[in-house]
Amino acid sequence: MAGRGRACGSRGVGLWRPLVFPVLLLVLLVGCGGRPATDSARADVQRVLDRRAAAVLAHDEDAYAATGDRTGYTRLRAVPLAAWSYRVTAVHRSGDTATADAELSYRIEGYDRAPVTAGRTVRLIRAADGRWTVTSERPAMKAGGQLWDRGTVAVVRGAHSLVLGVGHSGARLRTFADLADRAVPAVSEAWGTDWARHVVLLVPESLDGMAAMLGSPASSYRGIAAVTTGETGGAARTPADRVVVNPDAYGMLGPVGQQVVLTHETTHVATRAHTNAATPLWLSEGYADWVGYRGTGRTPKQAAPELEHAVVQGQVPAELPTDGDFGFAGDANRLARAYEGGWLACRMIAERWGEERLEAFYRAVGEHGKRDGAVEGAMESVLGTTEADFTAEWRQYLHDQLG
Repeated sequence: MAGRGRACGSRGVGLWRPLVFPVLLLVLLVGCGGRPATDSARADVQRVLDRRAAAVLAHDEDAYAATGDRTGYTRLRAVPLAAWSYRVTAVHRSGDTATADAELSYRIEGYDRAPVTAGRTVRLIRAADGRWTVTSERPAMKAGGQLWDRGTVAVVRGAHSLVLGVGHSGARLRTFADLADRAVPAVSEAWGTDWARHVVLLVPESLDGMAAMLGSPASSYRGIAAVTTGETGGAARTPADRVVVNPDAYGMLGPVGQQVVLTHETTHVATRAHTNAATPLWLSEGYADWVGYRGTGRTPKQAAPELEHAVVQGQVPAELPTDGDFGFAGDANRLARAYEGGWLACRMIAERWGEERLEAFYRAVGEHGKRDGAVEGAMESVLGTTEADFTAEWRQYLHDQLG
């Protein structure tokens, strides 16, 4: 789910990235007394991290410093936390140094109904008196980073939003809060109010910062204005999604484009619990674009220039966009046509069957739970049509709107 980098558009990428980290099986080395040799070190490290977590929640910098390096506390002390804890999964010890694999679990107060988890690698050293202290903490291998890994976090609160940023002024972060505060009511008007109705925005210092947080190369997100992270098909305990902004690409958009991007991404937050493996990307991204453009007055020719070019050239797509058409690594024009095609499919449903039917169609697809038969069944039960007839009508709609 990403915001398109072209000036008056937004796009979602259908990437739902829960932070993934390996759960390593601890091989217990049994000493002559019959007890695992690593038990003591692991328990000691767990106690150090427990004290560290308690210091974070108590806003006790001295107590945090007593456990080792205080950089992390300084960087995240402005973040409103409701919970913060570590679970050590393995300890790799070499003499008086050790590396611990740990699961960080935290909740932002007022926003997360369940913990966000992240894999972390913690390095420690043991003093002469036997006490372990932390020398560094970083993202685990193949795990995305946290915003505070990039620097000291600044916080701006909006009426419906919380903006966390690194390397930006308070005034700059306020602009994101204002955009999000307009996006949330717009999404509720289209989708309904059965969602959290607030959003968390993360604004790293640069494209490189965004990529590091998402655990991918920067080239994957060049020109992408924003990405929404979270788990699909979330139940009531799913944590709040995070909208991660690429400040480089976002700054190139005009006012309308910036608002469309934030509304698009906020739509993904609202629809998350009803989006799962059954939902094709043309629907999830097309619906987010439909909500994003709703009320802007943008015409199909203004908002779908790549698809217009194809239609004018007599190259009307033969079928609805496939999930493969939404890949970042492929042809950028093909990618743009996929988002535009999904948007126009949802726009057609809203015009032909009505906005309430569009919402019902989206929910019905997700209720199916698996891809096979989901779209076909929802088209029959909600729209009273077949996939073949819908596709034919969509192709004619493209010709009428763009030809």
